[in-house]
Amino acid sequence: MIKTVDLTKDYGRIRAVDHVNLEVGSGEIYGFLGPNGAGKTTTIRMLIGLLKPTSGSVHIDGHDLRKDPVAAKGVVGFIPDRPYLYEKLSGGEFLRFMAGLYGMEAEETDKKLMELLEFFSLADWRDELVESYSHGMKQRLIMASAFIHSPKCIIVDEPMVGLDPAGARLLKDTFRKLARDGGSIFMSTHTLEIAESMCDRLAIIDHGRIIAEGSMEDLRKRSAEPEEAHLEDIFLSLVGKDDMKDVIESLRL
Repeated sequence: MIKTVDLTKDYGRIRAVDHVNLEVGSGEIYGFLGPNGAGKTTTIRMLIGLLKPTSGSVHIDGHDLRKDPVAAKGVVGFIPDRPYLYEKLSGGEFLRFMAGLYGMEAEETDKKLMELLEFFSLADWRDELVESYSHGMKQRLIMASAFIHSPKCIIVDEPMVGLDPAGARLLKDTFRKLARDGGSIFMSTHTLEIAESMCDRLAIIDHGRIIAEGSMEDLRKRSAEPEEAHLEDIFLSLVGKDDMKDVIESLRL
């Protein structure tokens, strides 16, 4: 569903992302881990088409993002770590606006809009201006907007930031349902506990390069760690470098 080939981004002499190759299949939740400045945000911006790679390519559902950006972006929903919304619109108006960007018909939009407002507990606030929403409500509205066009994959940056426990549980359940239905989730997070509990496969990036990748079971086998070993222990064992202790420490809550 999501594939990168030698994805690279340079800022002058600084290489932020260095020949990243990854692939996320249908029905998979993929965790993308790394400390601040490792290249996570730059990678995500290239995946969603906000940033042009220096070299390499991004493929979404078989579409080359550079050659066919409309088709590639049409199957992706993006949830940023901070909600950016038109606060003078109502929640319903904002969702209609987003549906219009994807060329959805009015009848289809009406049905999907009501489903999402009910699902994300925003139906009673449909006609209220977004500026009156709490932070958690704004986060749920962003989630709803990411699902308005029934995307095949979701790209999410720090999914649990600002969510209360109920909202966090709702988002986890939503991701798992999408995966069961054959969709894909690419999840960038600092939180090892969330990644370990939710993701089918994991990758850690540092200094722009993928330094470890695989399922928890794969990584345990490769690291020769016991079955009860957590993600922190596995990565420390796999990398086998003292300087990686700082990387893992930055990924803790």
